[in-house]
Order: sequence, then C-alpha cells, then structure tokens
Amino acid sequence: MTDPTRRTFVSGAAVTAGALAATTVAAAAQGGGKPAAAPTPAAAAYPKPPYPVQRQPWPGLASKMTPRPDHGETSYKGSGKLTGKRALITGGDSGIGRAAAIAYAREGADVAINYLPAEEPDAREVVALIRAEGRKAVAIPGDLRDERFCRKLVQQAAEQLGGLDILVNNAARQQTRPGIADISSQDFDDTMKTNVYAPFWLTKAALERMGAGAVIVNTSSEQAGNPSPDIVDYALTRAAVLNFTKSMAKQVASRGIRVNAVAPGPFWTPLQVSGGATPEKLRSFGGDSPMARAGQPAEIAALYVAAADPSLSYSTGQIFGSTGGNGQPA
Repeated sequence: MTDPTRRTFVSGAAVTAGALAATTVAAAAQGGGKPAAAPTPAAAAYPKPPYPVQRQPWPGLASKMTPRPDHGETSYKGSGKLTGKRALITGGDSGIGRAAAIAYAREGADVAINYLPAEEPDAREVVALIRAEGRKAVAIPGDLRDERFCRKLVQQAAEQLGGLDILVNNAARQQTRPGIADISSQDFDDTMKTNVYAPFWLTKAALERMGAGAVIVNTSSEQAGNPSPDIVDYALTRAAVLNFTKSMAKQVASRGIRVNAVAPGPFWTPLQVSGGATPEKLRSFGGDSPMARAGQPAEIAALYVAAADPSLSYSTGQIFGSTGGNGQPA
C-alpha cells in the first residue's frame, strides 16, 4: 500500500524541481542561451568525519566551530524569487537559520532575525551579510520560551520591516541525555517551550498580521520519523512540528496562506557542539548517512526558499527533506 505522506512529499518535490527547471530555462533565454549559475556549493570539498571533538556552552557559536560551517556566504546566488518579501527567521544567527537568512536576502527579501543574546557575535555577521545585499536587516535578540516576548518579536519585526510575509520557525533546543531518567523536568520544559510552544505562539501572532500569499515555514527533522534514543525530548518536538505544519496548512488554506516544513538530517551546526551530541557521536556525526558526512547549512538553504517561493503557490502542507539519503520523516 502506498504511503500517502510519501506521495505528498514526492509531489511537492516534483513541483519544486519543475519550477527550478523553468526558472533556469527562463534565465537562459534572457542571458543569450547560457543558464544562470546555480546556487550549488562544491559539495565534494566539504569535510567528512572524523570531526574534531569540541564543546561549547549552550547555545554555541558558529564562529567558534572547527571546521566552521558553510552557510552559503560565498556560494549562494539569488535570482529574485522572494523580491519584496518581508521575513522573520528565528535562530537566524547561525546554522540552518543563518543559511536561510542569507538566501532570503539574496533572493530579494528584507529579513529580521531572532537569536539569544549570547549569540550576538554570530548575529552581527548575518546582519552585515543581509545589508551587503542592499536589503533591510533587523536584529531582535530574546528568549522564545517567553510567550510575551514571542508576541513582541512578531510585532517588532512587522513594524520594522513594514509588514510580514514569511515566518520561519527554525530555532530549536537539543541536549543529549543517555536515558529518560536523565531528562529533568526543567530540561523537558525548556525543550518543549523552545521547540513547540514558541512556534505555536509565533504562528498565532503572525497570522494576525498576514494576508493572502503569506507563508509559514517550520523546521522539523528526520528525527520526527526515526528518533535517536539519546534525544527523546527533542525528537518528539520535531514530530509535533511536522504534525503542526500539516494541520495548520489545512486551517489557513482558505485565507491564501501556505504552511510548509523542511526536515533536515544531520547538519553541522552549533546545535551539535553545544550539548546536542556526545563527543563520540560528534566525531562521527553524519558518517552513517549514505553521503558519509554531515550536511552543511548552505546545502539546505534553497529548500527554505522553495518552501516560501510564491511561484509554488499550490504547495502547502509539504515536507521538504534533506537527509543525505536517510529517507523522509513519517
């Protein structure tokens, strides 16, 4: 029997591929027959395990990682897919959120990023990269575990950007624990508040300001369908986000608002070096995937663009996966 969830994903991927191909052909027609350069980094040169054992206090900084992650700073090339859009990205200082922020700016969007105060050094770099594209950059630090701050965040982003067209619920907390007995109630609460409550609060506030054509993009994970035993609390939140995406897509479709999710596999981000993985797991991180390495944030940025691309207006409730060959979430 065919899995309807897989049918949905394959359908969404096919639409994405078709749209990208059409864009390339159109660009070629305008440029004398030469296809536009694709925003594809030199994947063959990316580092593979074993990675250096390292540890940072939560939430960690990309600027202090070895090797430093590639967020597309020099490789991502935009083509105007999000021209004039106004986006808020949580966790936009580093990792996948940073890659999405760079890509959105190079696709023509103004971008507000949220991050924790301890991540200010990374955030400053992102702000500079956004402004280098001639786009407006708004930096709003704060703790997403606070409902009042979440509402204030959306309000400030919308006011400073002049509206809100895209919300990317990307920020997450992940702390490895060997067993359920080692997960304190405070640990569990912090993970749930960051990974589930915050997207709920932010989505609720954003929908008060969003009109037809707006998009919400959530970050789920391969952990939603294939959870690891040492991040039980994190994995269950990723499944919750996947379900939240599908139900909200149905709820707001009549308003012309779309809701999609991106499901990463093992990606090289501060999440891993600040408590998200054991030293042993970190050393071989991503090595058990068919690609035999961790993904770099630059390699998933285009999926966040696709998830919000107005030309893919029939794609909602879709799960865009990037797992290095590990399959799709349930």
